Amino acid sequence: MKVLYVASEVVPFAKTGGLADVAGSLPQALKEENVDIRVIMPKFGKIDPKYTNAMEHVYDGELDVAWRKKYVGLDKYEKDGITYYFVDNQEYFGREGFYGYDDDAERFSFFCRAVLNLLPVMDFWPDVIHTNDWHAGLVNVLLKLEHMDDERYRDIRTLYTIHNLKYQGVFPKEVMSDVLGLDWKYFNNGDLEFYDAVNFMKGGIIYADYISTVSKTYAQEIQYEYFGENLDGLLRSRQDTLFGIVNGLDYNVYNPATDNNLFETYDIDSRDRKADNKTELQNLLGLPNNRRTPMVALVSRLVAAKGLDLIVRMMDEILQHEDIQFVMLGTGDREYEEWFKGLEWRFPNKVSANIKFSNELAQRIYAAADIFLMPSDYEPCGIGQLIALRYGAIPVVRETGGLKDTVQQYDKYTNEGNGFVFGDYNAHEMMYALKRALSAYENFEEWQHIVANAMNTDYSWKNSAKEYKELYQQLLEE
Repeated sequence: MKVLYVASEVVPFAKTGGLADVAGSLPQALKEENVDIRVIMPKFGKIDPKYTNAMEHVYDGELDVAWRKKYVGLDKYEKDGITYYFVDNQEYFGREGFYGYDDDAERFSFFCRAVLNLLPVMDFWPDVIHTNDWHAGLVNVLLKLEHMDDERYRDIRTLYTIHNLKYQGVFPKEVMSDVLGLDWKYFNNGDLEFYDAVNFMKGGIIYADYISTVSKTYAQEIQYEYFGENLDGLLRSRQDTLFGIVNGLDYNVYNPATDNNLFETYDIDSRDRKADNKTELQNLLGLPNNRRTPMVALVSRLVAAKGLDLIVRMMDEILQHEDIQFVMLGTGDREYEEWFKGLEWRFPNKVSANIKFSNELAQRIYAAADIFLMPSDYEPCGIGQLIALRYGAIPVVRETGGLKDTVQQYDKYTNEGNGFVFGDYNAHEMMYALKRALSAYENFEEWQHIVANAMNTDYSWKNSAKEYKELYQQLLEE
């Protein structure tokens, strides 16, 4: 089984978000399942020279971008047994950033067209092309509209993974002729039209053979108006070919027994050393030093979707009445940044607000925290709660998307469950869930059960990779 994995960003070459982590880890896990998988992405100018200097140059040529002819190159690089291909055009990709340019429609339609047109010069012909998010959505469209006359392409099947439905790649309708070079009938029939604009993700969904998203619950949620971002009707119409597979976590990278960022490494059998990380972090951040004071953590982008309005509504009250420490790390909307700074000013002995991005500090917080707060309004999968479980920081989460699929309510009568959950998007419900966690923390033996349950939870990529492989097989058998 040969799979070409198409993504706009891949760790360790380029990263802005969770897609890059998935694209870096899933192919490795699929290789372990004996899938012949290769990865293709743009050759961004910001890729570390240690990789670009070692790339093998495969091809130089030209590619039609509607009425223009543009240079296209293909480079190749092998890492850890995986072959990575890089689509080269420095005019499009040799920039300071990855996205957010006025010509993104042209840049990523070029990338999608290049993926398909460069197949004959690769030493690899895929059975399945696995495309990801709006940046790769047009691969599914162009395969069906431009390559069905070539018998080599007719048997290729497509799986399209939606990582976050909110970001769809919506552009002015003029790109149909000026950039895509497609017949207007594919706009007029609704395939690419979206409120009188062009929607790359909508096209990707319509033309994909199968669609997946990053948790089973999110696959259900996006078929409803609240989560559907105006594509819920389309997704309901595709529900028989829509699947949810929860993202995994790279257990080699995220491992408290080997994490070089930690003050003190530990595992499930030496989890008492987790408290050493707490006292060291307290010293680092200037909080009172106390192993038994429960530490509640937030590591997040500071945006409304992460449930921050619930925290803003209740955290003053919680800090006034509970003997806790609250440590947060993240950047985002200025109003939230300012609010957390104010919270630290109001509670200097209880709060540490770290308005920055630091992977090292993030890992130290996961290792030090007793409780991890993640009250998201919506969450396609989420990675924070997976890291928290791995590090024995007990998640308090809202029951949505991947949070619902990975965090199970602790039951003190059966000692089952790995966290504390609440259902409605409501500040008081969040507070009560947090108080349930704090109450359990007071019982040392009970808390050790919960921490053991969390650290024993397996959300490595192994299980998810098996599900993807089965989906590929199902796709090829149809």
